[in-house]
Amino acid sequence: MTMLKRAWFKRRPHRMTALTLGLLGLVATPGMGAAQAPTQATGTEKNAAQTQKAPADAPTQDAAQKNASAPAQATPQDGAQAQAPAQSLTAQVAAEGVTVTLEEAIARALKTNPAVVQAEGSVTNAEAAELSAVGAYIPSLSASASGSLSSSQRILGDTGTVVSGSNDTYGAGVSSSWNVFTGGQRSATRKQTRAQSGAAGAQLTAQRASAVLDVQRSFYEALRATGLEAVARSRIERAKQNEDAAERRLAVGSATRSDLLRARLDYTTAQEALRTAETQRTSAALSLGRLIGEDGPAQAQASENLGPQPFTLTEAALITELESNAPAVLAAASTLRASEAGVNVAKATYLPNVRLTAGYDWLNQDPSFTGGRTSWSVRLGLSYPIFDGFLREERVQRAKTQEVTSMAQLADTRRAVRSGASQALAQLRLSADRITLSEQAVEVAREDLKVQEERYRLGATTILELLTSQENLVQAESNLVSSRFDYRIARAELEALAGRPL
Repeated sequence: MTMLKRAWFKRRPHRMTALTLGLLGLVATPGMGAAQAPTQATGTEKNAAQTQKAPADAPTQDAAQKNASAPAQATPQDGAQAQAPAQSLTAQVAAEGVTVTLEEAIARALKTNPAVVQAEGSVTNAEAAELSAVGAYIPSLSASASGSLSSSQRILGDTGTVVSGSNDTYGAGVSSSWNVFTGGQRSATRKQTRAQSGAAGAQLTAQRASAVLDVQRSFYEALRATGLEAVARSRIERAKQNEDAAERRLAVGSATRSDLLRARLDYTTAQEALRTAETQRTSAALSLGRLIGEDGPAQAQASENLGPQPFTLTEAALITELESNAPAVLAAASTLRASEAGVNVAKATYLPNVRLTAGYDWLNQDPSFTGGRTSWSVRLGLSYPIFDGFLREERVQRAKTQEVTSMAQLADTRRAVRSGASQALAQLRLSADRITLSEQAVEVAREDLKVQEERYRLGATTILELLTSQENLVQAESNLVSSRFDYRIARAELEALAGRPL
């Protein structure tokens, strides 16, 4: 029975190859060039039958060093370009667009962010309200002019006839008024508008910090996707070398068909990972382009050290400083002061108002400044609403309710800032530790891969163990890329709380 199976395999190599590939699901990836398609097993068998070669080696140490380059680099490997001359649509789209540094992206985003523009408008409106509150202390001045043309009829006494005449009048005047006493309403309103202006300024700072955080997240996500794409291209390079080595070993009889199929499966998986990384990079580039006002994608250009950086303050001092001077806390404190002033504004209606007015008028029947009559007036009045249907009580109660709400919001904002700062610092420590551990893992994975490549070259191990070591290296490089940008994003979140770089 064993001899019959061997004879059947020998006579039907093409059928076994197709069956094996079908079971493993090795279907060519759409959009790939012809140079990327795996070598057919039938061609390998013909080479094995016609050519005698020396034992094939595994990928060399130099190639392994080349593939284990820094994950953060975005330049595609030359070998990967040779295997994939026809780029996918996502890679072509991602290759377009402008290239910006982080500083350029932030500057452009602050000009185009709608929330920042709205916050700037709120600051302008608050400044106008503050100026109006100051103007309440200045007397108002107005001028008026009028002219009237009309006809009149009268009866002459001696003749009894009716004659027509004119009764034209021309007038002008100047008047001024000033609130002598408003029950403290003007001073309370001025304090309220000043506090509202401070709150608007703090809100603008917080909104700018939020916009900067969005840009930093998108920028670092674009760099992360670029780094993961570089890792995927390195993986394709190694997978192709494994496939070539497995074909050579199979040709000389030092490897099995399973080794070749495993190598091809790993190559197909690496191609899928590359397509995923290209799509992620395209998505990140489009997101970054929208934030900076571009109609298309924008590429991120790394221009800073991505490693951990120390703070000038200790963690305890930093949390205390944020709890007191964070933009969100300053805005909440200003809102509370505005609410307290609002209570005084509402209470001012219980006191009388004293108003001084003065005017000077000129009246003439001819359109001329000569002649005519003049008059002047000065008036000092006092008004006090005895009962207004409980409107004053309602205004006072609403103002007090707003004051209590603002106090609760300020306390909650301080707790939120302290909690957010503590969480961001904890995430920073974790990300810094992950960077160190990931760097160690990459070194260990590279050394392990060197050992497995040498053992595979000598025939002391299987390709499965070699592929496992390569997969471990890919995972370690991916973790290193992610941990670096996780650290930068966590630091950006802490700087957004502070409203300034740390």
